[in-house]
Amino acid sequence: MLATPATVASLGASLDGCEAPVYVAQPAMLARVVGFHFHRGCLAAGERPPELGIEPLVAPGGRRLLVGLEGVTNPDNVGGVFRNARAFGADGVLLGPGCADPLYRRALRVSMGAALETPFASVADWTVSIARLRAAGFRVAAFTPDRDALDVAACAPPPRLVLLLGAEGDGLADTTRAACDIQLRIAMAAGIDSLNVATAAGIALHRLRACGSG
Repeated sequence: MLATPATVASLGASLDGCEAPVYVAQPAMLARVVGFHFHRGCLAAGERPPELGIEPLVAPGGRRLLVGLEGVTNPDNVGGVFRNARAFGADGVLLGPGCADPLYRRALRVSMGAALETPFASVADWTVSIARLRAAGFRVAAFTPDRDALDVAACAPPPRLVLLLGAEGDGLADTTRAACDIQLRIAMAAGIDSLNVATAAGIALHRLRACGSG
């Protein structure tokens, strides 16, 4: 870990017991090492863990709320989804083909570290994975701006649910939507047809978690 003196002081007890060496340098030195203005004042390098796989996230027992992403290429959006998943108690994130890496520097930073704490796994094909999720007792909800879909505020979530979101603009593939059990939307004012995908995920997770805990 490489940090400025002020950052080390602010982290305080968080560094106690840290096995990795901590180096302290002035901001100008950090900028030279990183190659750009690194305003957060702390840089760490870690070893990427092995791929988790889908099985631990769908193991039997208890309520489970998962977030699934399809084709969300923007690392800011992926990081934002992870931050919301962590904030609203989702149990994990499933990443379909084309999604940005949640451990990419920018995604990790936007997630406020949530990508290091929230379990995630990659899925190669959503239509195949939806069948696997259904066999594990999950219902899969496709999130869409379609006005014929059920308002998420009126949804009584089942014990095991996957909330599946697609990229802004294209949304979920037709084949993916067709494979899902239910279509959900967020009611919006007239003239507005969509939200940022991370914002939509946050609203939906808040509503689903609140309804599920009731």
